[in-house]
Amino acid sequence: MSISAINEHLLRAIGVGVALARASDLQLVFHNEPFAEWFGTPDPDATLTAVLGELDAEALEQVCETGQRYSAELEIKPRRRTLIFAVNISLSSGTEEPLLIVECQNITRIRELETMIDSYSTMVERNTRELEREKERVERLLLNLMPRSVYEEFKTFGVVTPQLYKNVSVVMLDFVDFTDFAAKTDPTITLGELNDIFTAFDRIVEQYGCERIKTIGDAYLAVSGMPDETPDHATAVAHCAIRFLRYLERRNESHPHKWRARIGLGSGAAVGSVVGIQKYVYDVFGPAVNMASRLQIFAHPMKIVAPESMKYDLIDEFQVSDIGAYDIKGMGEMELINVSADLRAGQVRSRFQP
Repeated sequence: MSISAINEHLLRAIGVGVALARASDLQLVFHNEPFAEWFGTPDPDATLTAVLGELDAEALEQVCETGQRYSAELEIKPRRRTLIFAVNISLSSGTEEPLLIVECQNITRIRELETMIDSYSTMVERNTRELEREKERVERLLLNLMPRSVYEEFKTFGVVTPQLYKNVSVVMLDFVDFTDFAAKTDPTITLGELNDIFTAFDRIVEQYGCERIKTIGDAYLAVSGMPDETPDHATAVAHCAIRFLRYLERRNESHPHKWRARIGLGSGAAVGSVVGIQKYVYDVFGPAVNMASRLQIFAHPMKIVAPESMKYDLIDEFQVSDIGAYDIKGMGEMELINVSADLRAGQVRSRFQP
């Protein structure tokens, strides 16, 4: 096998199309088989620009005059598929007549892979952003279900250890005649009304450093003193209760639906933990919760009832009055008090703007 045949075989093996053209008139004087397969067999007197029509004539002239290398990408569509070629043209040295050496390499697969990688990268970035947004939504949802410190423990360890809090206070609100109202009113209206009211309650609770634990139908439960200890937990829930009623009074002045509520306060021990495995709910149990739930039943509409044991924690900031002893289910006989704003001390000036 001759040297030229060996070179031809090697060039074909590495998938490079090669052609030679005179620098003087750009007429092709040589081409290998890959070049002919890709661009067609040139006529005997064909020129380089005729075969590769997308070449820059000025750039070719620069190659001929200065020897500067010229690189370009060409697209051809022999059938249905578009092929992309990297073309490098340089001026030969050491030949009697200056020749342009044309090297062509099929980079279609490379460009397709690059497009696939770009598309994949874009998809990954989009999915990452969606995952981040979903993570934020889940975090906001869980923070609505449990205090932040509990959420951090749950996120880190996957479980929440039940905690006993010895000194907490609880406020429990329940609406008067809600069952009749819900039966006579469109459900979407009922839900919208409760959403507005509970949203305002959440702001009040946050203002006084309390935690809204849950809503059960028309009942609203919040606590002070857990998960972080609060020395003035009793006055905090009492302030919330006063502001709840004040908000309802103001709202009733301008809304067609009139809402009235009973409120019970309780103080003592409580246990807080996440309940459930698949549907997580942070809940509180214990004497303080039971007390608030039982006492709201004894409150008149738009009134607040608390145990006498809270009297000396509240008397400096609120007006309290004894209402006598009552038999409380599961707790026996208990002295109860009414709690209201102390008008003389100016305690009703609300910083909260519902």
